[in-house]
Formats: sequence, C-alpha cells, structure tokens
Amino acid sequence: MTTMTTGNSSRADANRRRILEVALAELLRDPDASMDQIARAAGVVRRTVYGHFPSREALVSTLVEGAVEAVAAANAAGREGTPDPAEALARSTLAVWEIADRYRLLVALAQRSVTVQGIRERLAPVREECTEVLRRGLAQGAFTSPLPAAALAYVHEQMLFALMEAVNDGLLAAREAGRAAAVTLLTTAGVPASLASALVAKVSH
Repeated sequence: MTTMTTGNSSRADANRRRILEVALAELLRDPDASMDQIARAAGVVRRTVYGHFPSREALVSTLVEGAVEAVAAANAAGREGTPDPAEALARSTLAVWEIADRYRLLVALAQRSVTVQGIRERLAPVREECTEVLRRGLAQGAFTSPLPAAALAYVHEQMLFALMEAVNDGLLAAREAGRAAAVTLLTTAGVPASLASALVAKVSH
C-alpha cells in the first residue's frame, strides 16, 4: 500500500512539474492560453490540471513564485565573491536579466492576473539584498544618489520591470537589453555613463 501511495505521489509530482513547464511555454507563446490549451499541450485531461491548480490565477501565481526563486538565486550568484559594490550591481543585474528575460512575458501576464503588490511582496528578499549593496556603495562613495538606498532599490526594481515591458513592446532588442539594464542601473546609482559602460562590458565577457 505504501509503495502504491509513493508511486501515485511521484506520478502526481511529475504531472505537476510537466504542467508547469508546459504552461510556462504556452503562456509565453500565447499570454491568453486557456487551461484547456495547457492541458492539451501537457497531454493530460483538464481535470488533472485543475486537480493541481484550482484556477488559472493559481497556476500563474505558482509560475511567478518559480520565477522569483530563480531571480533570487541569480541575484545571489551574481553578487557572490564580488566586494566592489558597482561590480556586484553590474554582475547581479546581468545574471538577473538572463533569468528575467525568460520570464518577461510572464511578468506582463502576472501583472494582469496576480496583483503588482503581490509580485512586489514576493521580491522583498531580493530587494533587501540589493538595498544592502546600494547602501554599501553609497557609504564607500562608489554610488551617489539623492535617494536613500531603500528608495533607490525600489527605483531599480521598477526600471527592470519597465525595461521588460520595453522589450515586450518591441522598443528594445532582447539581445541588448541585459547590458542596457546593467548600465542604466549603474548610472541611476550615480556611476558616470562611460565607467558604467566599461564595467558592464568587462563583466559580461
């Protein structure tokens, strides 16, 4: 009996992972994809999808949570072992953008079905880490801003969302967006544009 339960649980977990993977691909292809479309693409009946996710909003919310976890991991990896605040900001922005680029259409979708406040709350730990890098940079003179570190971190977060929307709307080429985002965040933190561009070019190789 235990084996059967474990087998059912493993199969359910595998189904859930597959539904999430397929849902992400389908929603990136068609932001209006229905639960029926997602079920067909995943090769399961609609009831199976609803068994894991009671609504389309719950499914999108779960995908957003996965995206936030990936962004948090990329942000930490980008900063790791980089004591210089400007370089840490450049590396973490490039690392985050690489992950975020995969999810940028999902972010636009989530802002329709998951509240923006909900996304902001999920990103709070990432914002706190960014605030610490900015605080250190301001204290060392690597950054200059009329804003305190916590407020500047909010500005940076919203700028990244805005740049994702710019790519979604065809105003910025995706291949250039990561570097552009890193340079933009550095210059917003008071790093001269020429130094910001040189630093991003250096760390993105």
